[in-house]
Amino acid sequence: MSIVLTPFARPRLFPRVPRGNTIQDTTPEAFEAHLNAQAPVAVLDGYAPFCKLHVHRNWTSTRCLTVPITEANRHLLRSAYEARNSAELPVLVRWFEGVTAPRAEYLVVILYSAEQLAKEGAPIDADWGVVGCLYTAEPAEIPMAPITMMRNALGVEEGGSGVPLDPEAYRRSVAFWERNANWRP
Repeated sequence: MSIVLTPFARPRLFPRVPRGNTIQDTTPEAFEAHLNAQAPVAVLDGYAPFCKLHVHRNWTSTRCLTVPITEANRHLLRSAYEARNSAELPVLVRWFEGVTAPRAEYLVVILYSAEQLAKEGAPIDADWGVVGCLYTAEPAEIPMAPITMMRNALGVEEGGSGVPLDPEAYRRSVAFWERNANWRP
């Protein structure tokens, strides 16, 4: 099985100007090589048949993606309308400023099949393409953000995958994201 970083994931995981809330201590090429050389500690089913999650022990200093919201840090939450790239419409996002997450124990790599990526107009020369990565304390998935679920349900034209909204998964996502937020340095 071969794995490559997709053009969608590369700038999000490895921005030109490094940030403290992205993957640390490795290059995109070394990250890709590690995924192809090291077996994951677990393989989880994703939200659709074309999506798999490869759980790897964190071999970097990458920090957790989210931080629990508490009364002590709630005042540090910020929000804005942002797009993931220039082809997508901005959506409301929320994050902490002035909070640093602990080092992640796991990197949960989100993979899409080559067939799905071709359907989305992003063909790859491998079996699987990295579309994202979760940095977690536990070897488990962080629920997809509610807005990402909605975008996926809208279809490929809107930057999604065309997978219909699952109301129960959406409710679980809302429950998680009401209690947690991403952070930015």
